Amino acid sequence: MELRSVWCVVMTCLFHTSCADKDFFTSIGQMTDLLYTEKDLVTSLKDYIRAEEGKLEQVKKWAESLDLLSATASQDPEGFLGHPVNAFKLMKRLNTEWGELESLVLKDVSDGFISNLTIQRQYFPSDDDQVGAAKALMRLQDTYRLDTNSISTGELPDSSHQRANGNLKYFEYQLAKQQKAEAEEAPNDKAKREREKREASDKKGIPADYLPERRKYEQLCRGEGIKMTPRRQSRLFCRYSDNNGHPLYLLGPVKQEDEWDRPRIVRYHEFLSDSEIQKVKELAKPRLRRATVHDPQTGKLTTAHYRVSKSAWLAAYEDPVVDKINQRIEDITGLNVKTAEELQVANYGVGGQYEPHFDFGRKDEPDAFKELGTGNRIATWLIYMSDVSSGGATVFTDVGAAVWPKKGTAVFWYNLFASGEGDYSTRHAACPVLVGNKWVSNKWIHERGQEFRRRCTLKESD
Repeated sequence: MELRSVWCVVMTCLFHTSCADKDFFTSIGQMTDLLYTEKDLVTSLKDYIRAEEGKLEQVKKWAESLDLLSATASQDPEGFLGHPVNAFKLMKRLNTEWGELESLVLKDVSDGFISNLTIQRQYFPSDDDQVGAAKALMRLQDTYRLDTNSISTGELPDSSHQRANGNLKYFEYQLAKQQKAEAEEAPNDKAKREREKREASDKKGIPADYLPERRKYEQLCRGEGIKMTPRRQSRLFCRYSDNNGHPLYLLGPVKQEDEWDRPRIVRYHEFLSDSEIQKVKELAKPRLRRATVHDPQTGKLTTAHYRVSKSAWLAAYEDPVVDKINQRIEDITGLNVKTAEELQVANYGVGGQYEPHFDFGRKDEPDAFKELGTGNRIATWLIYMSDVSSGGATVFTDVGAAVWPKKGTAVFWYNLFASGEGDYSTRHAACPVLVGNKWVSNKWIHERGQEFRRRCTLKESD
């Protein structure tokens, strides 16, 4: 029982640190803790079962021994009791031993298990988590055109190629099947389905047309509708770059890959090592909280149904690895990161996504970053800290671009033109994660401190 008590205390302490903020469904990384919790509960349950089986074994042996004794005694009761020892044992059994058996039967060996379960139940997922996970499955079904059977049986497409070409035939098949079904659908049934969809949106408090670009967004997430012509593609290159003769990269240049031309999006390969990624995750995981967005009307941070993830913020002084990452970003971009926001680390949940948005503050929200006092977000540095089996692309809905996660790489783009005006072609989104666990981190670089810096040109193809 002492070991059980210690175990309870340890688990309680762990849960107070890791589950202080619930919304489990918004972070796969934190959901892994639930697996270990369930594993420990199963161990505790097995201990209880063994205790019950041990108790029943004792009762069974008692019953078997008395069954033999009663069979012998009932053949000649008077002769049996004529032996003084048998008479004494009968008195003893009825006066003492049956009472001990009663105590054994009534003994509750479930206390340890019930205690563990009671302590941990308060840290279990809530109804909101279950509903959130269910909505995530519906979101995945809509975005990736999955039939109900695929969801229920768990037979989800798995991307073996970063560009998701492996899923293309599957998605084309699903799309053709759905289009055929819609074409054969009676007009009344179609109108009813649209009405039910609007009513469902109203119940959720979501305008039916709150995201007019949804179709384009979901197409890009499926690897469809990418607007890269062969001619434009031919102008995109991979190269070794010393960042205009930066001393650090003369002998060890960085690996650049053009992902898109307008807006200019460049991927940097091998930006983070596995050990650095692991360290960042270790620092961030205990602090993960439901990701928030700026409410343009109140100016405050709030959670939103269109952003399903958890995030944490890491400062440079907290660990040398974070400081090195910041310095590396500054060395490559040539931009001052002293005025940038802290490194944000995000882990996406079940069907985790972030619908189309801008990173910079628009003219209709002039106070978006007023509290920071560092001006607008001039550029975004996005680091992929995990591979994603399927889904999870970063898509740019205005230009029809898609960038797929690749562990250890980083992508960079400017949110503002040199004039300071926002580049509306950088509107982007994080597609729902279909299969896998998506970890990213990002650095939002601000205007202040860049006045005398040479703007990184993201060198055009030769």
